[in-house]
Amino acid sequence: MQFNLIHKEKHTKARLGKIITAHGEIETPCFMPIGTHATVKGIMPSQLQEAGASIILSNAYHVFLRPGLEIISKAGGLHKFMSWDKPILTDSGGYQVFSLPLFRKVTDEGVEFQSHIDGMKHFFTPEEVVRIQSVLGSDIIMPLDECAHYPCPRDHAKIAMERTIIWAERSKKCLKQEHQALFAIIQGATYEDLRKESAKRLVEMGFDGFAIGGVSVGEPSNLIYNTIDFVADLMPQDKPRYVMGIGYPPDLIEAAERGIDMFDCVIPTRYGRNGTAFTSEGKIVIRNSPYADDFRPLDRECSCYCCKTFSRAYLRHLFNAKEMLGLMLLSSHNIYFFVNLMKKVRLAIAEDRLKEFKKEFLSKYNNAD
Repeated sequence: MQFNLIHKEKHTKARLGKIITAHGEIETPCFMPIGTHATVKGIMPSQLQEAGASIILSNAYHVFLRPGLEIISKAGGLHKFMSWDKPILTDSGGYQVFSLPLFRKVTDEGVEFQSHIDGMKHFFTPEEVVRIQSVLGSDIIMPLDECAHYPCPRDHAKIAMERTIIWAERSKKCLKQEHQALFAIIQGATYEDLRKESAKRLVEMGFDGFAIGGVSVGEPSNLIYNTIDFVADLMPQDKPRYVMGIGYPPDLIEAAERGIDMFDCVIPTRYGRNGTAFTSEGKIVIRNSPYADDFRPLDRECSCYCCKTFSRAYLRHLFNAKEMLGLMLLSSHNIYFFVNLMKKVRLAIAEDRLKEFKKEFLSKYNNAD
């Protein structure tokens, strides 16, 4: 993997970059739609292409459990299995494992957990997580890490940080596939001294990119932004910077302004399935009664298939009639909106006017009728 830093915005810490992988190029800052089970929920691969998505995220934990590595290996890897020929980043599954507090046991060696599908016990070591992702053939892989939730006592945050560093070192030593990039994950909860120590030690080891983990785990927005702002300054200029799991439109712009290159979140499709659309004029809950006879497009500034073709009234009808087309259309619109929001952010960075763009965007987004 290669990362080229193209331009630094004059008035903020924002950057334009390009990540070059075996399966294509990724312009940054970028948003990565999440394909947890080797599919982005409710979205055809052709719709992802139309939206301009250059990379998607899949989850090693979920595809390890189902359909399993043997099937994916026989298919020729994850790209061929899901018919996606562009880059894929795979998350280690650490967050999913640590979201099962009643069904897992953590030691310095790794994590024992019970499958949420059939209750079978598994043991993930850092080496096994790398091996799984090697079989998957993803372009960017994430090591096993321990994610501390908010609020987190300092002693627990320190233990999680130390484990994450040790596991990252073990992951680096066992990586065999030269075409796969390995990112490190900086932990430390809301404690700046722990974040600083984590970043320093991981940067010294040398990784292909660096991620900020343990944000958007229950803390207020100001703490999320403070953590991103602080940690971004500790990350190398010549490597991609990734914030894991943040995804509301204002958050993406705020993080890009602080020098972050990559984002992912389930928000676009999860909200879409539940009847909420993200638009240039803010969030719209399409089930609500005011849209019963609203024949305007979902978003007049959007050129996706949904907005060019259907009215708000029709979309409301689909949800109230429990037709699956409704959730598919809103999910595809939301993905299009998020991917193209980052395209607009990149243009604003290139023209050194990101602050103006943020002000214009938020004035409409936060003050919609």
